[in-house]
Amino acid sequence: MIILSRNDYEKILNHAKKESPIEACGLLAGIVDGEKKFVKEVRLLTNIDRSPEHFSMDPKEQFEALKHFRENKFVLIGNFHSHPQSPARPSEEDKRLAFDSKLSYLILSLMDKKNPVLKSFIIEYGNSYEEDILIED
Repeated sequence: MIILSRNDYEKILNHAKKESPIEACGLLAGIVDGEKKFVKEVRLLTNIDRSPEHFSMDPKEQFEALKHFRENKFVLIGNFHSHPQSPARPSEEDKRLAFDSKLSYLILSLMDKKNPVLKSFIIEYGNSYEEDILIED
């Protein structure tokens, strides 16, 4: 289960809306306690592909984010990206590029602009499993 503050959810949503029609992306860090992953920091990154159908995170920004997370004693919990015109489910490319089955892969669909949908997945050996998300006020 991913536990995300309302402010962090809004940060992801606003980044996705601002970047639309290209995919927005970023990293999530925090604390893991058993099956619960508490997001303590959301780092917004640049999609260097500038594509509406896929993303590549800026390597320099990624490195800086990971260094910052370590300095603050946070662990990498996962990443997020938006799907501006498709549902909140991993594409075949998302599954193929998922590099760590311990991470959470969040996808925010903006297909229905008035009702964005955020879902989280664990991806293992090309299979995706939906993970619960709790957004706290």
